[in-house]
Amino acid sequence: MEGSVSFRFLVGAIFLGIFVGCGCSLENAADSATAVYIVTLKKAHFNEELNLKNQYHSRNGGSQRVNRFDKPSNISHIDRMNGSYVSQMHDSLLRRVLRGETYLKVYSYHYLINGFAVLVTPQQAFKLARRREVSNIVLDFSVKTATTHTPQFLGLPRGAWAQEGGYETAGVGIVIGFIDTGIDPTHPSFNDKSPKQTYPVPEHFSGICEVTVDFPSGSCNRKLVGARHFAASAITRGIFNATKDFASPFDGDGHGTHTASIAAGNHGVPVIVAGHDFGNASGMAPHSHIAVYKALYKSFGGFAADVVAAIDQAAQDGVDIINLSITPNRRPPGLATFFNPIDMALLSAVKAGIFVVQAAGNTGPSPKSVASFSPWIFSVGASTHDRVYSNSILLGNNITISGVGLAPGTDDMYMLVSAIHALNDTAAKDMYVSECQDASKFNHTLVQGNLLICSYSIRFVLGLSTIKQASETAMNLSAAGVVFAMDPFVISYQINPVPMRLPGIIIPSPDDSKILLQYYNSTLEKDETTEKIVKFGAVACILGGIKPNFSLSAPKVMFYSARGPDPEDNSVDNADILKPNLVAPGNSIWAAWSSRGAESIEFQGENFAMMSGTSMAAPHIAGLAALIKQKFPTFSPAAIGSALSTTASQHNKYGGPILAQRTYANPDSNQSPATPFDMGSGFVNATAALDPGLIFDTSYNDYTAFLCGINGSAPVLLNYTGESCGVSTMNGADLNMPSITISKLNQSRKVQRMLTNIAGNETYIVGWGAPNGVSVKVTPKRFFVASGQQQILNVFLNATMNSTTPSFGRIGLVGNHGHVVNIPLSVIVKISYHSTNS
Repeated sequence: MEGSVSFRFLVGAIFLGIFVGCGCSLENAADSATAVYIVTLKKAHFNEELNLKNQYHSRNGGSQRVNRFDKPSNISHIDRMNGSYVSQMHDSLLRRVLRGETYLKVYSYHYLINGFAVLVTPQQAFKLARRREVSNIVLDFSVKTATTHTPQFLGLPRGAWAQEGGYETAGVGIVIGFIDTGIDPTHPSFNDKSPKQTYPVPEHFSGICEVTVDFPSGSCNRKLVGARHFAASAITRGIFNATKDFASPFDGDGHGTHTASIAAGNHGVPVIVAGHDFGNASGMAPHSHIAVYKALYKSFGGFAADVVAAIDQAAQDGVDIINLSITPNRRPPGLATFFNPIDMALLSAVKAGIFVVQAAGNTGPSPKSVASFSPWIFSVGASTHDRVYSNSILLGNNITISGVGLAPGTDDMYMLVSAIHALNDTAAKDMYVSECQDASKFNHTLVQGNLLICSYSIRFVLGLSTIKQASETAMNLSAAGVVFAMDPFVISYQINPVPMRLPGIIIPSPDDSKILLQYYNSTLEKDETTEKIVKFGAVACILGGIKPNFSLSAPKVMFYSARGPDPEDNSVDNADILKPNLVAPGNSIWAAWSSRGAESIEFQGENFAMMSGTSMAAPHIAGLAALIKQKFPTFSPAAIGSALSTTASQHNKYGGPILAQRTYANPDSNQSPATPFDMGSGFVNATAALDPGLIFDTSYNDYTAFLCGINGSAPVLLNYTGESCGVSTMNGADLNMPSITISKLNQSRKVQRMLTNIAGNETYIVGWGAPNGVSVKVTPKRFFVASGQQQILNVFLNATMNSTTPSFGRIGLVGNHGHVVNIPLSVIVKISYHSTNS
């Protein structure tokens, strides 16, 4: 759950990293306690031993090993033998280095990277680091987790789905792997009983389904084709709670079930919550397949060692797309943010042809808060969509106050009674009684048939008190409804709509709550002698919040959505990479919920939940990527990302600019037009992405050349990938990406982009808008490109002023057959010629 599910921001554990390849030392480790370390072995040494083994096998009649990097296929018998052999090689190394000492190997990684995770002391880690076979060691670190209407808002029924033959075939043959908190296999969003179409399991997928007490035989089917769990790192730390976290792929949190259904949940599943009908749900690619790799847990989040093992297994199983609605708790230390075990494993996954989607993070709106770094990862920010649930209460003095709450309204005016004025004579006095958590403390006669006013205090924010319990209190007292007034000490807290079975409303503004209470107190009649209330005079009518409103200007970048620029390292340097890549619906998203999901108390026991976060935005893109992969099966991961990016929209549904919220407090009062550092290329356009016209393709070799261009990176890259660096001057701006970002424009710069035409013959006209303080020229201004052919675009940028303030522009290519390609321009530091010369 990136950052959180909903708006709960988690405080992450301290991120520690030690990179032997960067020349850092383990000798000064002060603590002798054991910890989990991720050890990567040198590829050259690994390949020598593996080649000798394969040659021996070949001489003895074995078949040649098939590498999925070269050809997607089921994992072969030789692959399995090699995996076993690599694991034995790791065991042998550990025995030689730590002879007679106590240690515990947690994982062997053998498909994407060659290495292992091991529980050792810092002194033992230092011994391993000194071995010639070892390339680097990283102390394991923690990670955290970051719809009924969004298909319509994205235009899927008449657009992308129609192009794929309807929702019945949307995503067929594509497997999406989810590295998350697991899944509830009993949910109707994941059954394979489609009346209109069969679900053949794709031949290229070879995953399995774990069978446990929590995840019995038959949990998987032709829709949910694989399920595993990874918790070895957590278990070695002694923090794994099998009762709460489930030692199985079952989702005890809710987050994984939610994200999987957003991307690939079945079409037309009724959303019934708290007894109310909120329509029917569908995933973006409802006929795609789901493979689950559980590596995060309700109690503690997750750890990199488990996540890397999950990534390694997903790639070996043959998934087409990986969705990670998770981010590291801290920015990776070391030479560059890109060199961390998770991103390096994902680079190998991209080499294998897997499109990788990651939540950008919920740490916005401050600049440089993005928590998804690498150019081979498609990072997604969160926006609104045009459906909102609003609620309001009409007071007896004709004042209407707005609020939230997925609750019905009242049919008339009812008397208001405050919880503090409805206590039993024998009720114990306590400072929390106004929160309405215990029905036994109230006078049933006073509350019955009236609207009960409860206080929404900081305890609700902390989860110590709940709307659900207060609603049950009101129901047990036969109240006509419940009204929550915001405590004045809870300032600017953003409340998600919460389901209630009886009429109810939460007033999120302390000022509006003060208006309610002033009206209430002004109508009370008290006995002059005893000061006891003899008459309640205030009345109100709750208008209800079950029916949605579709008139909101959308999309809008949410305040919590993490922002660029992309940090290159742990200091002040910025990368020449645009992050996030784009934004997608992530706010107030209805999706499936685990029957035992404990993440949100308010939705416990429900089949669906409404959540917010970049965690919800990422699977929208994973599902849409499945539609692109279905239509263009030979597309590389970069080509899929290009199709999504160049077709993204920069305007809201009314034609105005997309806005970005700038503050956590009162976000709708503090917003301005979004920049590429807020929304990347823009808001996803699902239909246009299936017909992009031109694409920008980038290969694995391009990514490694980019990494080689980072000063001092050669030994690190060699250790991680086995790739040697020649002389490379490439930086992020030179990658053939559908954007141009320059962190420091020193006088002038030429950038090239290679465009590939995947449509018919077409003539394009080129136009552009230059960033402030920069002059731009693009050649050619007009070109013809035949189907399947390529065209080079030259972009010349010159600084016309000195500035450290980011500025933005855009290049637009318009084809005579209707294709439109957008390329955002971002320049941060600008140094003009005249200033430098003087």
